[in-house]
Amino acid sequence: MTNGRLNPEAVGWTRTALHRSNLRGWGRNKRFEYWSISVPEGIFSVNISHHDYRANVSVTFWNKTSNTELRQGGNTWLPRHRGISDPRDKAPMHATRRDVEVTLTPVGLDTLLDATSSRIRLSLRIEAEPGHESMGVVVPWTERLFQYTKKDNCLRASGMATVDGIEYPITPQTSSAVHDRGRGRWPYFTFWNWGAGSGHTEDGRKIGLQVGGKWTDGTPSTENWIRVDGRLHKISEHLDWQYDPKNWLSPWTITGPTTKIEFVPEHHLHHLFNRWIVMSRADTCFGRYSGEVALSDGGVVRFSNIAGHVEEVQRRW
Repeated sequence: MTNGRLNPEAVGWTRTALHRSNLRGWGRNKRFEYWSISVPEGIFSVNISHHDYRANVSVTFWNKTSNTELRQGGNTWLPRHRGISDPRDKAPMHATRRDVEVTLTPVGLDTLLDATSSRIRLSLRIEAEPGHESMGVVVPWTERLFQYTKKDNCLRASGMATVDGIEYPITPQTSSAVHDRGRGRWPYFTFWNWGAGSGHTEDGRKIGLQVGGKWTDGTPSTENWIRVDGRLHKISEHLDWQYDPKNWLSPWTITGPTTKIEFVPEHHLHHLFNRWIVMSRADTCFGRYSGEVALSDGGVVRFSNIAGHVEEVQRRW
């Protein structure tokens, strides 16, 4: 709506980007773009976000062999410019902090991702096949607090990454990319789970998995779906996440009436930023998915050894 409140008719989900954010005012607005690119050597991630009072830009590399993470970037307090456009705009998005610079440029269904820092450089084209579907969903808490999120996977990347002078050629055949876009106004305290993965079913079909929980509880919306050969199949029920916060590397289960998934972690990363009033904690595990999902058409999708991640995040923001 023109007053910046939630339009009740916008609540629901789509296969293409149809929603337009109209965030007004200052203080509670959240805008972010997150990309994760998996390659044989590890995982690159890029984030730009703007929360009115704080902006963040970061680029990271997790090295699978050494199980170490290199993180560049950080927060800017009381930033002057957003650098993040409306989801339906086609303008480039740009963010900087000291020696870290990130530019995201839409080109049709693709995205050009350029990131530079003192130790990491990325020059990538994130590629989507013609007719590629991505899920957009509006989660309503109240007419003043709501979130539009767009989740995407089964994307491919090409280009070059450089870490401490070492070059990593990236090809569509050996890479997989995940995108998380958000625009909304969140409650001050938030707690969520998120997981994504991509690979092939036991009978050889290409799949992408997207699951989430806790933050959507008590609303009519979920962000759960499975992609099968390019087509999204919505999982509308809220899923039950079970895991041991005292042992992040023990198996996780994600279940519901049509969903039985197990995630076996291989690596765990912990992040904590705490300034008392503003806090962000994230525990992320990389590993493998196995399980099955019953589709609305009566079919059952079974999969094993699907590479991906899960996370638990807690925020005061």
